[in-house]
Amino acid sequence: MLGDNAPMKFDVIIVGGGLAGLALAVGLRDSRLSVALVEGRAPLRPEGWDARIYAISPTNARFLERIGVWSHLDRQRIEPVRRMAVAGDTDGRLDFSAYDSGVEELAWIVEASLMQCELWESAKRQANLQLFCPARPAALSMTDDAANLSLADGRQLVGRLMVAADGADSWTRQAAGIDVSFKPYGQHGVVANFETGLAHRGTAFQWFRADGILAWLPLPGDRISIVWSTSQAHAEELLALTPEEFTQRVAAAGDHRLGALRLITSPAGFPLRLMRAPHTVQPRLALIGDAAHAIHPLSGHGINLGFQDASELADVLRTRPGHIDCGDFSLLRRYERARIEEVVAMQSVTDGLHRLFGSTTPPLTLLRNLGMNLTNAAPVIKDTLVRYALAS
Repeated sequence: MLGDNAPMKFDVIIVGGGLAGLALAVGLRDSRLSVALVEGRAPLRPEGWDARIYAISPTNARFLERIGVWSHLDRQRIEPVRRMAVAGDTDGRLDFSAYDSGVEELAWIVEASLMQCELWESAKRQANLQLFCPARPAALSMTDDAANLSLADGRQLVGRLMVAADGADSWTRQAAGIDVSFKPYGQHGVVANFETGLAHRGTAFQWFRADGILAWLPLPGDRISIVWSTSQAHAEELLALTPEEFTQRVAAAGDHRLGALRLITSPAGFPLRLMRAPHTVQPRLALIGDAAHAIHPLSGHGINLGFQDASELADVLRTRPGHIDCGDFSLLRRYERARIEEVVAMQSVTDGLHRLFGSTTPPLTLLRNLGMNLTNAAPVIKDTLVRYALAS
């Protein structure tokens, strides 16, 4: 008989039960692979509305539908984005319309916890998946044949493939010896939710301002979620305001576009940074989600990149020839090559836009606002931008 500390063997071990890690686990539900998922705590739904929201692209909505999650989300807590109004810091303007682009919606606004809890419930019912929660990784070692993970409680897991899905400060990535480069933006993202005096009509607003980038994203009913990417000092100033003062500041910064606002979730802030990894795979290891890349939130594509990581890696693993080990380096390189172009492009675009709109040099101010207006007057270019965003 095996002892209590005998290693438990799996094909795939995923460390991290966030959105990307859970999506990969659930994406492997119809495979012949045995899967373990290690997570410190189960997700919980907050009271009221979650201030952590994402703009989910139609491509990723279809991915979540394909793995059996999207159709189970509460439709009364999901809002389609049908229009987007972007304003520069002088007279620049960009307007996007789902109708003009021949699609039903540009994106869906969804609470992070809503998706995570539904993914978690799907994972709990999954026959080929074993959840280790609460659990904390303690040691990682790699051999030619396996990845060996020791948990803090003494349990031993052995897998053919280890997947790091444990965030930008990934313990797994560090334990595997993969160095990444961080570029702090010196900014924080300030988030909160409001009720609005006027209907948003499915419109997302974004202002490139002298004090940062402010986005108002539509929630169901007359509600919005805001993300204000701004300097650390300004973020601290905003977070120190009374609820009434903070509400007035947000309403004024958005030109009172939706009338009077009423704060419904307490504001919170988080630091913004760019993170690049030289490689997202090595023998018996793959990185996905924020463990593989981090970008500025101005495009709203962070979790979309993570979902596409999960989708691509799941496809590579499910369709591999039977004689190929799921931790084989050449197999994992297929995943890395498939993802590198989109990730690098999105990191470059968001970083470039941050630097472009972060400058107060008059020639750049003129150039960026002129560029917005020229793009706004060119339907073909706008449609190309929309199609790229829809596919991400």
